[in-house]
Amino acid sequence: MKHKSNQDSVCPIARSLDVVGEWWSLLIVRDAMLGVKRFSEFERGLGMAKNILAVRLRALVEAGVLRVVPASDGSAYSEYELTEKGKDLLPTMVALRQWGEKHMFGKGDEHSSLLDRPHRKPLAKITVRSADGRELGVDDVELLMPEVEGKSKRRRHA
Repeated sequence: MKHKSNQDSVCPIARSLDVVGEWWSLLIVRDAMLGVKRFSEFERGLGMAKNILAVRLRALVEAGVLRVVPASDGSAYSEYELTEKGKDLLPTMVALRQWGEKHMFGKGDEHSSLLDRPHRKPLAKITVRSADGRELGVDDVELLMPEVEGKSKRRRHA
């Protein structure tokens, strides 16, 4: 079944999920952030079929999350690298990771760790903050919808 595009939606989350909502896509972005560059490296590390990987990489390139560049070693191969748009996914990836660490592992379960490279320390917890710096929870935010027929719709939560 073909997915209906959300590109006409007023919701930024829906539009974003059109690009990175497929779970293989986020794992490709994760690996690119960790320095994976070549098709064969993605294939080996993710264990995905070549045809699926090719489709996902092509979609991420078309969406401007990755770009194809000549191989850094001068060989005839091409490599994939994150664009600025792709690099801007870092806070999203860290937030998703921190949610997974909190909710998807049992007591004593081991998992990988993401560290601040220069200081070799764990990252601070990602939080949502107001413009004046206050930490906000789900009850502290409001969604303002674009005006429709002279009225703006408001929803209590995002």
